Amino acid sequence: MRTRAFTATVVTVVLLSGSGCTKAPEPAVPSGTSGDSRPIYLDRSYSPEERAVDLVSRMTLPEKAAQMISSQSAALPRLGIAAYGWWNEAAHGVAREGTLHNANPPILVNTTSYPVDLSLGATWNPDLVHREATLISDEAREVVRDNRLDLNFYSPTINLARDPRWGRNDEAFSEDPLLTAALAAQFVNGMEGKDRNGRLLPEGGGYLKTSTTLKHYAANNSEFDRLRGTANMDDRTLREYYTAQFRQVVERSSPASIMTSYNRVNGVPTSASGYLMDELARQTFGFDGFFTSDCDSIREIQHGHRWQPPGHPAPLDHVERHAWANAAGEDLNCQQGHHDEWSYANTIPKAVARGIDTPYGRYTEEHVDASLVRLLTTRIRLGEFDRPEDVPWVTAARSRVAPGTWTNSDANGAVTQTAARLAMAREVGAESIVLLKNQAPKARTGGPGRTALLPLRVPASGPYRVAVLGHYANPPSMYLGGYSGIQAGAGQANEVNGYQGLRAAIQRINPGAVVDHLPGVTAGSLAEVDPASVAAAADYDLVIVYAGTDERHSREDVDRSTLALPGAQASLISQVAARNPNTVVYLETAGQVDVAGFERAVPAILWSSYNGQRKGEALADVLLGARNPSGRLPFTWYRDAGQLPPIDDYAIRGGDGRPGRTYMYFDGEVSYPFGHGLGYSGFGYSKLRVDRRTVDPNGTVRVGVDVTNAGRLAGAEVVQLYVSTPGAPASRERPAKRLAGFEKISLRPKQTRRVEFRVPVADLAFFDERAGRYVVDPGAYAFQAGRSSADADPRLRAVVTVRGALRPALSVVTATAPTLVPAGTELSPKLTVAMTDDTRYGYRAEGASTPLPAGATVRYQSNRPQVVSVDGPGGIRAEATGVATITATVSYRGTSRSTEFVIGVR
Repeated sequence: MRTRAFTATVVTVVLLSGSGCTKAPEPAVPSGTSGDSRPIYLDRSYSPEERAVDLVSRMTLPEKAAQMISSQSAALPRLGIAAYGWWNEAAHGVAREGTLHNANPPILVNTTSYPVDLSLGATWNPDLVHREATLISDEAREVVRDNRLDLNFYSPTINLARDPRWGRNDEAFSEDPLLTAALAAQFVNGMEGKDRNGRLLPEGGGYLKTSTTLKHYAANNSEFDRLRGTANMDDRTLREYYTAQFRQVVERSSPASIMTSYNRVNGVPTSASGYLMDELARQTFGFDGFFTSDCDSIREIQHGHRWQPPGHPAPLDHVERHAWANAAGEDLNCQQGHHDEWSYANTIPKAVARGIDTPYGRYTEEHVDASLVRLLTTRIRLGEFDRPEDVPWVTAARSRVAPGTWTNSDANGAVTQTAARLAMAREVGAESIVLLKNQAPKARTGGPGRTALLPLRVPASGPYRVAVLGHYANPPSMYLGGYSGIQAGAGQANEVNGYQGLRAAIQRINPGAVVDHLPGVTAGSLAEVDPASVAAAADYDLVIVYAGTDERHSREDVDRSTLALPGAQASLISQVAARNPNTVVYLETAGQVDVAGFERAVPAILWSSYNGQRKGEALADVLLGARNPSGRLPFTWYRDAGQLPPIDDYAIRGGDGRPGRTYMYFDGEVSYPFGHGLGYSGFGYSKLRVDRRTVDPNGTVRVGVDVTNAGRLAGAEVVQLYVSTPGAPASRERPAKRLAGFEKISLRPKQTRRVEFRVPVADLAFFDERAGRYVVDPGAYAFQAGRSSADADPRLRAVVTVRGALRPALSVVTATAPTLVPAGTELSPKLTVAMTDDTRYGYRAEGASTPLPAGATVRYQSNRPQVVSVDGPGGIRAEATGVATITATVSYRGTSRSTEFVIGVR
């Protein structure tokens, strides 16, 4: 776990006269120069944090406030600071760049569009995600201004797909925190120029390639009330489910930023929640980046929520809402969308002048300094303030696309949609497709066939007729999912829709084959079945019905009210299947849909979410056997919406007549279980073994299983390991099972491979609200290997008994200290120590501290004692103008953890 943290809160107080809008005198500056007379913020021999502190020290308060807004932060020519667009999008391809002041970011034209997150989730392949994100970040560097600006991307979305009706379900990776974190961490690593272990790549020269933003923190899974609703839950649910994936991505990839959501959690707007931002994310999870609001979520504190904090005399006004948000930890104000005229830029000076009291101390310029250091540190790490020729990511992008030649219009000729990127879109699309069902069709005479319908067996010559039915197979323009770029003429030339991909692939095998598109349903509205299409379908050798959803049915601001396929598409499938037994159904949707009306009538069903601009090639690859399908469901496929609680019910565990959610707690009948997916090869499992039968909560269990490809085709299998607590009493509300590990492997026909999982027992802990910490239940833990969450073969199950108590160890150390102080100041940083069981010691919040654990020691070091000296275990003194990094090391029971903070001395 990362343990570095930056400065956070208040020591000095700076008040401006009047309204705070008049220009203040330019502040005193630290040394201002390095040894060779360059300003410190331009000197690469200093750390990014030190450079940022120096840069902040040179700004007036209004200048600082103007840097803390997203659309755009202001240019400051006297310091060489360009206007900067923080709000850019790259959810499944570079899609928007914030090049306008006080406006939403323009949509980009002719950039590569990959499958959406839910399709990526179905691949269960973190390595593939890393490779795709690497290509996205390459393209990002090619298209942004000067190859060095506007490099923060509001991606990826890691909210969990806990309810299929959620309007942004296609932006989620999975309903499961572990799977989501494993995939999202590699998206972050690929985007930011890191290897799969979260380390900066050597070819980047120590620079970030881009910076990413995890969103939306936290529990933001219903659109109809997102601007005014509250997600209520106990702390166990919040920690074990809704924030667990954020924690894991922070630990695995140290993302640059996190976005707070619009909603409240337990009545408190997330954008003003010090509990979420500071206590959980920073002090407990070890997050050391910056927080950004969702766009105008700070505005919604006042307008959507009309929030009146407990004990406050009235709802917060437009100045107070910004002060409370910033004091709670919100560093950047994304101020577009549902906007009014107020933002950090024109309220922070007023808030400082008023000295507004918040739960996190009186609001002062120190809050501003701490936030701005975090923001500018990121820009420095991206290379913005260094010579372009010294930043490898800049020179590499300019070698691929000549600087100044890319334009955000069709005139760019889709030059960045390279063959490699289009091939990646095809590869991800094919690997994301889940084969839900594959049986032998009934013979035309009524008897059963002999072999499964897929893969299709297209004759090399002779008559062969295929009908592709459905609006989504050959639409006037393809729907690529939310946050997609615009495909103009040159980009459209690189698109392959379902019908185009199938026709080309089939005719490559048999040039004489006839492949026709039939509308199937009313064009556009989908409202009625086209009788002519149904009648014609009977005369084809094969029928492929392509059904789906689009932005009319599910999107940001719009939840689904039903899981039914829109319009008459389900009826079309039933009618066609009744006429032609050789019917394949492909569903390209925002999530699961109700298949009960046609599932038994068709021999083969496949699913993906919105599958990128080469979706037609991907589908053809799978149907024709060029790719053995390996997609697995990243969610539970409920039979219908009636099985679910209300969408604004954020409980996960069932009870009192309310059904539970996800495969972990839902106990009803499903259409397909979490993890389900078929292929063209059968895989056998055998010899499951654990390395011990009893274990301490602080130990590790190793589980191994042999996996064999029993088929005639090479294929990939997702080996899934689940764990349950069969002896736990019902009162503890433990999940039926939960994912403990997975691995995607490729096997040749008849090949066997042993797959090993290492499971720390501490990872199986549950949060005990009364104790305020994680505990490991004593008793039996059953490990189950299989192909989905429904597998229960007793031969692939092993029970391990856990005895003893979890022994917490040091996990995260954070420090609270001033950013800028005058010489002669004595400093006493407020340290917080978080343990592996989530207990915290030391400084916890304003006015709330507890002693460090007995036996813990603290040691401070300064990298520039002449600037800030350290005397003994805790005497820290600002000596002379400059910047210095202080390292605080806490040692406890043989383990040490450190944090760093930078002090600027004026």
